Amino acid sequence: MHNQIFNYNNARIAEFSHFQISTSPHSFFYLVNTKKAIIILGPTAVGKTAVAIQLAKKLRASIISADSRQCFKELNIGVAKPSEEELQTVPHFFIGSHSIQDEINAALFEELALQWSDEIFKTNDVLVMVGGTGLYIKAFCDGLDDIPPVSIDIRKKIQTDYEKNGLSWLQEQVQREDPLYYQSGEILNPQRMVRALEVKTATGHSIISYQKKGRKKRPFEIVKIGLELPKELLHRNINNRVDTMMQQGLLDEVKALLPYRHFNALRTVGYTELFDYLDGKISLEDAVALIKQNTRQYAKRQITWFKKDRSVEWMEPGEPLVRSIS
Repeated sequence: MHNQIFNYNNARIAEFSHFQISTSPHSFFYLVNTKKAIIILGPTAVGKTAVAIQLAKKLRASIISADSRQCFKELNIGVAKPSEEELQTVPHFFIGSHSIQDEINAALFEELALQWSDEIFKTNDVLVMVGGTGLYIKAFCDGLDDIPPVSIDIRKKIQTDYEKNGLSWLQEQVQREDPLYYQSGEILNPQRMVRALEVKTATGHSIISYQKKGRKKRPFEIVKIGLELPKELLHRNINNRVDTMMQQGLLDEVKALLPYRHFNALRTVGYTELFDYLDGKISLEDAVALIKQNTRQYAKRQITWFKKDRSVEWMEPGEPLVRSIS
């Protein structure tokens, strides 16, 4: 039986309400002798996980996560990791696969995701990727350009200055030295801002300029589906999610991670604010409000990043995207 999800037009999506996906050997997917990666992307709290799992179940496909935080096994509530039930429903890659002590970046993700793709395509003609880390998705789709090496002295100085002066100082430095990255990058992620500052200091060029060079050709077709919601509804989802996280025990999760707070993986929204609360710098109420605010700002930057990609077809989650999946 054919499943109307979206319309395919010359290796692109045109309209999402009529494209036919079927597990039948006579279906469109199986008649075309190519492999396909369907990427579900969009801002945090838009509903990507639910859509991706429903799609993967219907296609009997595996999911590769493109989330730079859900890969850490020590982080759960604060990164909105899929539930154990969801993880058992569909095979997942890059969920809880690494430790916060590991150095994870877009280049490593590109390498791993391509390996997983090769493995998946041995038994299936389609895979589903889902996430909101734009640079990881770009690395998978287009590859990353080689960036000139940065000297140890530059790295040590920037890291030392950051540890001494804090996040606000780092944001100000990046805004002044690399405004191009500041406009489109993750300015609540110290690890990425430090990297951007390192590259600009060492080369004189924005890290973005290296990311915009020639695309690598992948041996499979790529379909990008962007999920979006009206601003008010997305903000409501974000606020409700943060409240739910607190009810589920986010504060206890953060307390347990206090000995590891110096790792880059924990210098991220949802954790830094509660570390400040535990340090007595702010009240718990203010910490929760800051998590909501910083998450809304992060969602705005995600939207800005993804909207620049003209190959993405946008729609709201739910009907009609998954109208005929069940």
